[in-house]
Amino acid sequence: MSIKNFTFAVLVGFLFSNCTDDELCSDIANKVEDVIDWDKPSNFPELTYQFDRNQLSSSRFELGKKLFYDTRLSEDNTISCSSCHIKEYAFSDGGKIFSVGIDGHIGKRNAPAIQNMAFNAEYFYDGASNNLEMVAIVPIHNEIEMRETLPTILDKLRVDTEYQEMFKAAYNDVKITSTSMLKALAQYMTLLISSNSKYDKYIRKEKGGKLSNLERKGLELFSQKCSSCHSSDLFTDNSFINNGLPINNLLNDKGREEVSGEEEDRYKFKVSSLRNIAVTAPYMHDGSLATLEDVLDFYDSGVIDSPSLDSQLRNKETKRLGIPLSVEEKKAIIAFLHTLTDYDFINNPEF
Repeated sequence: MSIKNFTFAVLVGFLFSNCTDDELCSDIANKVEDVIDWDKPSNFPELTYQFDRNQLSSSRFELGKKLFYDTRLSEDNTISCSSCHIKEYAFSDGGKIFSVGIDGHIGKRNAPAIQNMAFNAEYFYDGASNNLEMVAIVPIHNEIEMRETLPTILDKLRVDTEYQEMFKAAYNDVKITSTSMLKALAQYMTLLISSNSKYDKYIRKEKGGKLSNLERKGLELFSQKCSSCHSSDLFTDNSFINNGLPINNLLNDKGREEVSGEEEDRYKFKVSSLRNIAVTAPYMHDGSLATLEDVLDFYDSGVIDSPSLDSQLRNKETKRLGIPLSVEEKKAIIAFLHTLTDYDFINNPEF
């Protein structure tokens, strides 16, 4: 239990023990039951998202979850957040190269996994949002994805008696406002924490965390060759880089430049977390690599040069691009990457 939640629970417990009014007692009891106890995984860095502006509670999480799975967030009531972010695939899109949005429209980027977002500062492949509470607006307003507006969504929700009760319980919001809706969605996403893989148990010296010789070799190689970008136990430094993928002129996707307007950001995309990577294929922002083998083959011999190519992928001495990897090294790294699959996360019925 966090210190903040512990203090709140003790305070409420004191009030409850000295309560004489039945209605007030019931209200206090409900607040106690609503508290969510959550601790940051010991091997994770500090949180970026601040819960003091959106205090954790079961009622807020449940409201966010209901909204996440509700197709009424789209114009024709056919597309929900979960349509493209499927739990069993670490909230990625279940093997699709590009997601299918409203009216069957196809997007131009592979849907990223949703996990550990409370530890990020910027979201989407191009960093289009730096506020988790505003993230949902992007797909909702997108003409290809959900093509809806917040006022119209609220009109749909306000006639639903279950939502009326849930908004009141979560935020004491009897009007059902966009602020509460976006906060609830953010709270749901903040609690999609993946931190219980075989690797995590190995690092924390917990039961079930024994790595094989091949997996340990893969970890060693990964630390040498991959961890400069896929750093910390989040397995991303959250930076934006050009990793040398072949340019798809049909997509005309300039990546970070589309947000920053800076030519130096052309073809730079956010470094994805490698957690649950074995279940989130295909890979890269354009879904162009089908397997983990394809990914390592690309870094070994497929990197394409361009002015904004990340310097770590250009060896000035040998003039070689990419990361040299032998067949055996690739095999070991892939074995290690499979230890990042968190089955508790992808099978969690609470999500």
